[in-house]
Amino acid sequence: MSQMPILEVKNLSVSFTTNDGIVDAVKDVNFELFQGETLAIVGESGSGKSVSTNALMQLLPNNAIVHSQSSIIFEGEQLVDKPEKDMQSIRGDRIGMIFQEPMTSLNPFMRVGLQVAEAIMCHRPVSRSQAKQKVLELFNLVHLPNPEQAYTKYPHEFSGGQLQRIMIAMALINEPDILIADEPTTALDVTVQAEVLNLIKEIQAKMGMAILFITHDLGVVKHLADRVIVMCKGDVVEEGQCQALFRNPQHDYTKMLINSIPKGSKDPVEDGAPPLLKADNIRVKFLIKSHFIQSKNEYFEAVKGISLELKQGETLGIVGESGSGKSTLGRALIGLLPCSGGIEFKGQDVKALSEKERFGLKKDIQMVFQDPYGSLSPRMTVGDIITEGLTVHQPQMGRAERMQRARKALEEVRLDPHSINRYPHEFSGGQRQRIAIARALILEPSFILLDEPTSALDRSVQLTVIDLLKDIQKKHNIGFLFISHDLSVVKALSDRVLVMQKGEVMEEGTADEIFHSPKNDYTKMLIDASFDLDEEIVAA
Repeated sequence: MSQMPILEVKNLSVSFTTNDGIVDAVKDVNFELFQGETLAIVGESGSGKSVSTNALMQLLPNNAIVHSQSSIIFEGEQLVDKPEKDMQSIRGDRIGMIFQEPMTSLNPFMRVGLQVAEAIMCHRPVSRSQAKQKVLELFNLVHLPNPEQAYTKYPHEFSGGQLQRIMIAMALINEPDILIADEPTTALDVTVQAEVLNLIKEIQAKMGMAILFITHDLGVVKHLADRVIVMCKGDVVEEGQCQALFRNPQHDYTKMLINSIPKGSKDPVEDGAPPLLKADNIRVKFLIKSHFIQSKNEYFEAVKGISLELKQGETLGIVGESGSGKSTLGRALIGLLPCSGGIEFKGQDVKALSEKERFGLKKDIQMVFQDPYGSLSPRMTVGDIITEGLTVHQPQMGRAERMQRARKALEEVRLDPHSINRYPHEFSGGQRQRIAIARALILEPSFILLDEPTSALDRSVQLTVIDLLKDIQKKHNIGFLFISHDLSVVKALSDRVLVMQKGEVMEEGTADEIFHSPKNDYTKMLIDASFDLDEEIVAA
């Protein structure tokens, strides 16, 4: 490791101008980063960790104020107030960045291969064919299936985990001196997470690059970091060597983060609970190559004949790696994707219903999406977002009554009802996910599909959301279909668990059976990979 820091941050302070005045987001942050070192910055949503790294790249919004005493020196160059033209030659070339939200970081109208190739063509005198060859090499490195085929696909054709791997390839393509990784493993399942972390470490060793790693996952920090900075409400509350900090944390906030691992189990569903949802032999396939003779079309079967049942007030957890078909199955069950097979909801054959009857059924079936940043319209107030379903399904209701219902929904998800006129960008990730839950609850549904609702949240906020979902389910007797790659969260929230791989069910049973006596080798592998990281933290 070099004796001279490659990056020096001194007295970094950032504020934002809002309707309520000036808000201090980062307060006198100081740190150094050395060549070949991995420095992790950890903290809850809103702690200032992403604001700090965005300030390095001059990627802050227009209402941000970087205070005059702030200094950011990269390889002897002052980055604060550096002209935009000069910053463009640094971003993506000398400093690479993996953004937190892969679903909103890629252009939905452009093939992913061209987007990654563009990153090298902007900084290097290479031909399109040379750039493509480099992209394919990196797609292989990050274990993206079928690189040649992936090159020509659009972002919506990939799972969240696959999109994150594409973002990692884009950040590494110019072999940067510093890699800023902002929650790079958030959307990845545990087995792929381990592969990606090892890949980053291998590339770091080969290139000697420094890594600034932003995460809420302390298992990842312990696996990857040399040093750790802990941030809370814009302040650095503790820093030190990684192993020493985990063995002997000094600050109460650090101790709370280390202990924020989902524990316990869900109260069992009542005996004799009526069936809510039944699915028989569900199959979903996607057209991958068309032919003028329809019988010669080529299809990919994402879900292969799955049957399941869910009772009123019960939670069925669906787990599996990225691309296993779990989200596709969930969306097919609620009518967002075409499928074959039978679906019954409250004893009604859904496919036998008229279009008007199916529309009326939608208010009883709701969904909370994976991405709390992309699932809320930035142009709508929180009140309008939450009441949108009421406007569609209960048009006779006046605005005043809708807003009163929205305030009650915000209170139920433990948010300030006076925030009803604020916009999504004014909330942290955990708060946005609670807004999404409030939007689902306001129609008083019997069933909610929860698709990775905690994957973008730090551990302490996950605990809050898990407790919130348990309370809401108990109060309203709602059935949950809970899709996740985070087995510790599934264990804490589910009655029963269904394990999927490549569109098929590998194993199913009660949560206790799956987590304590798994029978399938794939299930055992998932559980081992998941709980190794959590147990490392607890042991520390």
